[in-house]
Amino acid sequence: MTDSVDISGQCLCGAVSFKAQTASKHFGVCHCGMCRRWGSGPFMEIECGTSVCFEGEEHIKVYSSSEWGERGFCRECGSNLFYRIKENGSTGVSAGLVDDMTGFTMIAQVCIDDKPDFYSFSEKTRELTCQQMFDLFAPKP
Repeated sequence: MTDSVDISGQCLCGAVSFKAQTASKHFGVCHCGMCRRWGSGPFMEIECGTSVCFEGEEHIKVYSSSEWGERGFCRECGSNLFYRIKENGSTGVSAGLVDDMTGFTMIAQVCIDDKPDFYSFSEKTRELTCQQMFDLFAPKP
């Protein structure tokens, strides 16, 4: 079993900071059109479950981006903070905000069928199409 890892980070302006525990030093990437429109590129996230604690919550704006997901950003500087599953509160924090990414490894890419051809990653990862991801994570009726 992998030991948990404590992480911390903050937005660009420092109005919002966070601490969390993640199961491992892994991160994933989403190539969907919403993520790319949200941040002008793929969203790189560290899955933290429900362990994330934010300071400066009054500066967080949450946007309901789908039936089952929502995105948080700093209303002061606009930094993308997290993606969260509404049903269970599972949160993926933006990897770019983490203070120390030493030793982290990309292990998965989702919505690989939505990835444009103008960029690519050399890492060999698990790859899921958008439909495969929805089948795994979307709430069941």
